[in-house]
Amino acid sequence: MMASTTSATAAAAAFGGAAAGKPRGSSSAPCPRVAAAGRRRSGVVRCDAGVEAQAQAVAKAASIAALEQFKISADRYMKEKSSIAVIGLSVHTAPVEMREKLAVAEELWPRAIQELTNLNHIEEAAVLSTCNRMEIYVMALSWNRGIREVVDWMSKKSGIPASELREHLFMLRDSDATRHLFEVSAGLDSLVLGEGQILAQVKQVVRSGQNSGGLGKNIDRMFKDAITAGKRVRCETNISAGAVSVSSAAVELALMKLPKTESLSARMLLIGAGKMGKLVIKHLIAKGCKKVVVVNRSVERVDAIREEMKDIEIVYKPLSEMYEAAAEADVVFTSTASETPLFTKEHAEALPPISDTMGGVRLFVDISVPRNVSACVSKVGSARVYNVDDLKEVVEANKEDRLRKAMEAQTIITQELKRFEAWRDSLETVPTIKKLRSYADRIRASELEKCLQKIGEDNLNKKMRRAIEELSTSIVNKLLHGPLQHLRCDGSDSRTLDETLENMHALNRMFSLDTEKAIIEQKIKAKVEKTQN
Repeated sequence: MMASTTSATAAAAAFGGAAAGKPRGSSSAPCPRVAAAGRRRSGVVRCDAGVEAQAQAVAKAASIAALEQFKISADRYMKEKSSIAVIGLSVHTAPVEMREKLAVAEELWPRAIQELTNLNHIEEAAVLSTCNRMEIYVMALSWNRGIREVVDWMSKKSGIPASELREHLFMLRDSDATRHLFEVSAGLDSLVLGEGQILAQVKQVVRSGQNSGGLGKNIDRMFKDAITAGKRVRCETNISAGAVSVSSAAVELALMKLPKTESLSARMLLIGAGKMGKLVIKHLIAKGCKKVVVVNRSVERVDAIREEMKDIEIVYKPLSEMYEAAAEADVVFTSTASETPLFTKEHAEALPPISDTMGGVRLFVDISVPRNVSACVSKVGSARVYNVDDLKEVVEANKEDRLRKAMEAQTIITQELKRFEAWRDSLETVPTIKKLRSYADRIRASELEKCLQKIGEDNLNKKMRRAIEELSTSIVNKLLHGPLQHLRCDGSDSRTLDETLENMHALNRMFSLDTEKAIIEQKIKAKVEKTQN
């Protein structure tokens, strides 16, 4: 309160010299009580200023201590280079109950990336979260510390203890991590081999990162090369021929569970008209279905699907009529981004029974993660619940043929992996080029200054001074041209790359450039400053 009064007094003085609460034109001589209050208030100002100065001194000391610590740490990190890592779980390693707790909605990817890159040992990050997988790709200053920080972040986000998470997580490093992403993009790691939707999802990671500025140089290039690998695999192999998607497998599963004679006459309901929902309708048409009811938040998206797909009757129902629509359906497909279940045990029990000709049970086929249909619905005798993990029954068919196609795709994956690793190796020479140039420029500037002092400023006009400076720059450039040419490499030729890296190490030794330690120090310093800010 006293500090606020002081501010008011100062403001009043600035706009005309009158004391706060004192009319303009009053006597300027203060009464003793006012003077005493003024002395008390100025004491508060001095006290506040002292506290602020003390806080600044403490912050400065902490900053100096942190910078000293990172210099010590740099020696420790010299033993290991920054690593690309993937930490994640998928339909192959974890049940949907765990995956849904870790799922990150697409609109939250930028926020997740920011939180991950704020971790002490994480430089770059990307999140790939789909119904079948939740994977985090990072560039880590330290492999062990970076992994631990990411696992702790995942545990905090999901509420699952880290010890329990580790039982289902996979962790891959450098070339193994890159190969995994390339295989994911190519559809080789999908539940449904060769499915095309995952490539679109990998592309979306890049688009989201570009819009938010979240992806770093290494992760961005790795994802773009993964897209190239995915496209090549689909174009140059037969892996997509006859391949099914999650949506088509869901339709196939539903028809498998219905009585064969009644499958095409079953009343179909789709909740959610997004990309996955649209594919469900497409595959229902392919199976000969003539009518589907679609529940969606807005009618516009349903109208667009109806305009595109003329071979099926599409009936729109608003979200408010979802349970009424479910009461009239034999099969309910759910594909929404809802964070909470749309159907619980109570909802299922309230629905009317299904005719015996349809098997007497209502089928819920839930392809959402997090799930739209609660697991407890399966306890209702008149309902059967299937989620994405249950699609394995469909995709086991033709396993031998799919594995043969996957082997053909691995050749392409290996080629793209070599290209990416060569590009990463070629980046190693950039700091040496910069440090060598800076080293030479410092010598040039120092020697030029000595030369100009010997000649004397009075003996030089502007033209002569400029000519001497240009001469010194030209000599340095010509001397550096050869070494710098032998440090430049695009990584396309492994033999040339090996020679370039040998040249880099030789120059580092000759001129004591110590670039590796300088890079680590720079990275740790940036982390320290980011944390303090």
